[in-house]
Amino acid sequence: MGRGGAGLGRNYRRLFAASTISNLGDGVGLIAYPWLASAVTRNPILIALVAVAQRLPWLVFTLPAGVLADRLDRRRIMFVANAGRAVFTGLVTLAVVWRGGDLPGPDELGSVVNTEWVLYGCVVAATLLLGLGEVLYDTSAQTFMPRLVDDQHLERANGRLWASEITANQFLGPPLGSLLLAAGFALPFVLDAGSFLVSAALILTIAATPPATTAPARQPWRSELREGVRWLWSHELLRPMAIILGALNGINAITFAAFVLFAQDVLGTSTIEFAALTMAGAIGGIVGGWTASWVSRRLGSGHSLWLTLLGGAIAAGVIGLVTNVPAVGLMFSAFSFLAVLWNVITVSLRQSIIPDHLLGRVNSVYRFFAWGMIPIGSLVGGLVVALTDVFADRDLALRMPWFVAAVAQVGVFWYAKDRLTTQRMDAARAAAIQQPSSP
Repeated sequence: MGRGGAGLGRNYRRLFAASTISNLGDGVGLIAYPWLASAVTRNPILIALVAVAQRLPWLVFTLPAGVLADRLDRRRIMFVANAGRAVFTGLVTLAVVWRGGDLPGPDELGSVVNTEWVLYGCVVAATLLLGLGEVLYDTSAQTFMPRLVDDQHLERANGRLWASEITANQFLGPPLGSLLLAAGFALPFVLDAGSFLVSAALILTIAATPPATTAPARQPWRSELREGVRWLWSHELLRPMAIILGALNGINAITFAAFVLFAQDVLGTSTIEFAALTMAGAIGGIVGGWTASWVSRRLGSGHSLWLTLLGGAIAAGVIGLVTNVPAVGLMFSAFSFLAVLWNVITVSLRQSIIPDHLLGRVNSVYRFFAWGMIPIGSLVGGLVVALTDVFADRDLALRMPWFVAAVAQVGVFWYAKDRLTTQRMDAARAAAIQQPSSP
């Protein structure tokens, strides 16, 4: 296609920079938002609802976002989404400044007794709007990549992009967030808002690119949406892959719904140690980003995906059993490596086999299954902790989501092992190459 060439191209580098910068702000937010939530309430269900609010747009807005990505300029959608997220984060900053005197310090969270309802409401509303912007940006960015990079370079381009995003998001952002949080609750949110603004400006510098194919005449909204649903549901490989990813994301959300309480009450982490856990995960993700295409070639795509499923189950079980922060960090590193390996293989596959004029809609249906399960899993995770807390001690209640996740992920592996094979993925790529280049 001649878009990126062997060097991936200038447009790819600008997207790379924009994504890396916004992910640095997001990495700061990984520390700031959970700590802010735990400073206004200690209720595990209320904390889980913050995660639900962030992911709920993936359940209710993903499908319309896919239609927009196929109808409109994907580059402009990405700009508007990040500019909007800068505004929403700025509103959180104002709310924190307004109620800052009522918040405990980072090392005084145990003194929280009553929920700060006004600030809690602001956090939930802002995370809901930020999630909406995330849906628009990610849906458009993932469908934009094949216009910037040739198909044969997609795994390398995606792998390097995710390695950079993880470095900024999980390795550099969290310790920076901890330092800023110690200096003032509002400072991390100021940086997060600024990162979105800079990212939005960089997106505008990406040169406009023509679509890979000539799109058919525009149809009514519902007809276009149904076309994307039918295409995915009739695909013998992508349909089970979407279902499996939805199950995995829901399972992972169970574990992380009240993770900030697990880290504080079971592991006894400070803000610095909490950031270190995220950084440990980043190391595995960075390695995964740079080696995923090599692992995929050596093991085969199918066996690589099997590895991610079984390895994730083992990591969840170990985290539920131990109390040692370094051991949890090691499991986080392994889990992040496996997650990036899954993403590089499956996203690159989708980008190479879905027709460009359908890519936004089909991706949105796929991600409806994949990300739509996250708010449901988050709610289940909060309920698991709350219900276990009734008949057991707090320690077991906060460990229970990890045990549930380990068992559930083994079940997902048994469902996936005959459906996600190297032969089926190679056949899907070959079939896509044989298809005509225009709809």
